[in-house]
Amino acid sequence: MNAIGFKPALPVISGSKKLGLFSFNGGNQPIDFKPRGVCLIKVAMEETQTLKVDVQGKVDKLANGHAGKNHSHLSTIGNSTNIKWHECPVEKIDRQKLLLQKGCVIWITGLSGSGKSSVACALSQMLYQRGKLSYILDGDNVRHGLNRDLSFKAEDRVENIRRVGEVAKLFADAGFICIACLISPYKRDRAVCRAMLPSGDFIEVYMDVPLRVCEDRDPKGLYKLARAGKIKGFTGIDDPYESPLDAEIVLQCNTGDCSTPCDMAGKVISYLEEKGYLQA
Repeated sequence: MNAIGFKPALPVISGSKKLGLFSFNGGNQPIDFKPRGVCLIKVAMEETQTLKVDVQGKVDKLANGHAGKNHSHLSTIGNSTNIKWHECPVEKIDRQKLLLQKGCVIWITGLSGSGKSSVACALSQMLYQRGKLSYILDGDNVRHGLNRDLSFKAEDRVENIRRVGEVAKLFADAGFICIACLISPYKRDRAVCRAMLPSGDFIEVYMDVPLRVCEDRDPKGLYKLARAGKIKGFTGIDDPYESPLDAEIVLQCNTGDCSTPCDMAGKVISYLEEKGYLQA
């Protein structure tokens, strides 16, 4: 998968009339800078779409996403009414130049005990040593705060992944390399998160570790509880895990003797270098 191309930042505003390009959600539109002491920006936005996934996995496309055809109009998005998207002259490309890196989401998925958090921490440390800014959204950690109101029922699992996807998107837009590590067992939920980001900015990392290896590790003792019937709907035991078919990176471990988290993180670093994410 090719790395995403980045569009130029807004031209410098002066007292003379200039015509530049404004990039938002895939599409260049003209900007008319008028010399009247106030910069008037006219942007003709294309209608976007928002994906909604129900608990059965059906994906609905809702017209009029976060930006309507005309940003001067108030919008209704989901249950929010009379809202308006506000633009800012400092864009993602400007923040990336400041950080000397490109924002993206590294989505690490796999069974409980597959090593997601260990690889995420090793990756974050390696990026830090290179002077690159990253942030980890760990599945358990976000349930301590952001998602503390959610259970492990089917509909709450969908909402859990959606929220993490939205937060990860914001981190990427800020120029961070966001590392999300969650079981995220269902293909449809991961696909929705991928669709939130520009092409190439969602990098799926599949921890391809068999159930028997994860169960032998059982770092939290959850598999024993699930086998004893004390945890219902546990992924891999009585709830399915749907393996990715098109993950950008696959990290395999077929026996108890696996590569170290640092070695696995090194493969992700190599991918980021190849795709140009470690430079502005």
